[in-house]
Amino acid sequence: MCGVFGIRAPERDVARVTYFGLFALQHRGQESAGIAVSDHGQLTVLRDMGLVAQVFNEQNLRGLQGEVAIGHTRYSTTGSTHWTNAQPIVQHGRARTVTLGHNGNLTNVEQVRDELAADGIRLATTSDTEVIAALLANDPAPLEEAIAGAMQTLEGAFTVVALSEGMLIGFRDPHGFRPLALGQIDGDPVLASETCALDLVGASHEREVAPGELVLIGEDGVRSIQAVPQAGAGSLCLFEFIYLARPDTTLAGIEVHSARVRMGERLAEEAPVEADLVMPAPDSGTPAAIGFARASGIPFSEGLIKNRYVGRTFIQPDQGLREQGIRLKFNPLSEVAGKRLVLVDDSIVRGSTMRQIVALLFDAGAQEVHVRISSPPIVSPCFYGIDFADEDQLVASSRTVEEVREQIGATTLGYLSL
Repeated sequence: MCGVFGIRAPERDVARVTYFGLFALQHRGQESAGIAVSDHGQLTVLRDMGLVAQVFNEQNLRGLQGEVAIGHTRYSTTGSTHWTNAQPIVQHGRARTVTLGHNGNLTNVEQVRDELAADGIRLATTSDTEVIAALLANDPAPLEEAIAGAMQTLEGAFTVVALSEGMLIGFRDPHGFRPLALGQIDGDPVLASETCALDLVGASHEREVAPGELVLIGEDGVRSIQAVPQAGAGSLCLFEFIYLARPDTTLAGIEVHSARVRMGERLAEEAPVEADLVMPAPDSGTPAAIGFARASGIPFSEGLIKNRYVGRTFIQPDQGLREQGIRLKFNPLSEVAGKRLVLVDDSIVRGSTMRQIVALLFDAGAQEVHVRISSPPIVSPCFYGIDFADEDQLVASSRTVEEVREQIGATTLGYLSL
């Protein structure tokens, strides 16, 4: 998880455009936010813990002057929740200075870290992002070759925006695990994790940056090279479609909302049930609940009201906050009393949130609570940057569907098939 954004526009307030781009990507990370600008090669970086609107204000945005900018919203998976790991990070190397924002997780980070140490390069943080920056900053080859070399060395998920030598840089790992879109505002190039950020800043969507592609944006416009061969047809993370991406984003040519509605329609076919109301676990379950109601003919209704000012419970990094989060977040409506409910959500990860929601609905007088999940059971951790816990914390990793149903206290439980 994490959101990245970049723009080169000599006639625009690039920091302000980046701020609004990050605002649209806030759902991808809520621990820290940062913007870096390059003013004819002079770098200024502002980053801090908190939401985009907490980190930036009119005064500090005015101090970020330049013709190129990158931004980052962070959700930590590798590297602790600490200011030193906030991004974009800056690396002053032997060959050049690089500032860089990264979405994804590296899987060979220890090996690369050891190789850098053997070369006398000391790293200051626990973040795998610093490893990428160190490779780029210390390679004496020309910038383009240094990036291509780093892309060949690194393994895992890396969608990156960077500034170096006055250039805006964007690249994706050869699998394309995490998204990156290329757009433009009146000819000024823009990079963003999701198209919803392009929409917010008034940019048109040109295309996706291909897996293994390197995009270099300088005074002479956009230059692209296939720095490493694409791995097969690409492997865009399915969880982007299930949960992570904003519904108004287009990924691989598919609008996320309509994909989620179709998941709900298919779920109604695969796991039908007799009930009085279909309701979502808001907001993540809403598109699939709409689809389920359409396909089943059971009326759709809101059954839980969500406090819009509470962050996503999935994003909270510690279990204590998660437990409390559900009470801060949802309140049932009287409409659920006496009803047989279909409760639709996109996924069950640890199971604690769903267990509390089911209990909340029974406490409010629901007769039956039939849980329907618009993705298959999550049975394994993710090594590419989605914060699934260790296997022993994943409720479906060692349990049958019936055992998960018992764990969450639902009347019945059905998942979408793989």
